[in-house]
Amino acid sequence: MIKKHHLAMISCTDRCTFMDGLRGSEEKRMEFKAAIFAAAVAAVLLSSSSPALAQKKSPPAPAPVSLPPSLAPAPAPAPHYVDLAELLSVAGPFSTFLNYLEKTNVIETFQSQANKTKEGVTIFVPKNSAFAAIKQSTFSNLTGDQLKTLLLYHAFPEFYSLAEFKNLSELNPVNTFAGAPYTLNLTDDMGSIYVQSMWSKPKISSSVYATKPVAVYALNKVLLPMQISSKAPPLAPAPAPAPVSGASDLAPSPPSGKAGAGSGKADSTSAAYTVGAGVVNGLVLAAAASLMLLW
Repeated sequence: MIKKHHLAMISCTDRCTFMDGLRGSEEKRMEFKAAIFAAAVAAVLLSSSSPALAQKKSPPAPAPVSLPPSLAPAPAPAPHYVDLAELLSVAGPFSTFLNYLEKTNVIETFQSQANKTKEGVTIFVPKNSAFAAIKQSTFSNLTGDQLKTLLLYHAFPEFYSLAEFKNLSELNPVNTFAGAPYTLNLTDDMGSIYVQSMWSKPKISSSVYATKPVAVYALNKVLLPMQISSKAPPLAPAPAPAPVSGASDLAPSPPSGKAGAGSGKADSTSAAYTVGAGVVNGLVLAAAASLMLLW
C-alpha cells in the first residue's frame, strides 16, 4: 500500500512539473510572437515616416540670383550690312553702272550675296567715262538677259582683297557671277592688277571699298565677253570741237600813242598837199593871163 501510494505521489509530481513546463513554453512563445509583432509594427511605422524625415533633412533649393542691369551681358550687336546702291551712288562716278544694276535687279542679287553668305562678293565697277567711250548702241541693242549677264560678268561670288589677286591669278581663268562660260583672267604686274576680258584689259584704278564680305574696285573700261560681243565694240564718236571765234573784219586799232602820232603825220601831209596844189593852180592861171594879153 505504501509503495502504491508513493508511486501515485511521484506520478502526480511529474505531471505537475510537466504541466508547469508546458505553461512556461507557451508563455515564451507568446512573448516571442509579441516581439515579432512589435518589430513588424515598428518597421512599418519607420518606412512610412522615412520620406517625411528625408524631406525635412534636405536643404531648400537656392533662389535664382538675378544680376543687376549693369552686370548683365550686353546683347550681341546686329550685323552690319553694306548698302551697295548707296555706296555706288556716293563713292564715285558710277551712276551708269548703277542704273543698269537697278534696271535689271542685279543689284538685289549682289546685295543678297553680300548679306546672306560667308563667301561675300567682289564687284568691278566701270566708271561713267568707260561707258561713254563705247558707242551706245552696243548696250541698247542687248536683250534683257544679255544685259543682265553682262552685269553679272563684272563680279565674283566671293570676297577678294587686292593682296589675294596675286594668288588668284594663278588659277586663271576665274569664273564670274555669270557662270562658267563667262570667265576673267587676272594679272598682277608688280602690284598693279589687270582684269582681262575678250575685248578689254583694264587696270584696277582704285579700291572703292574692301572690307569683308564686300569688295568694290573701279575700272576705266567696260568688261565685254566674247559670248555677248563677237567683235570689238565700236567706239563712240569723238565730240565735236568747240567753236573758235573768228578774227574781226576790222583791223585792230593801234594803241592810242601811235594813233596820235599817225594822225599828226597824216594831217601834215594833207596840209602840204593842199599848199602845193594851190601854187600850181596859181602858176597856171598866171600863164593863161599872159597869153591872153599877148594875143
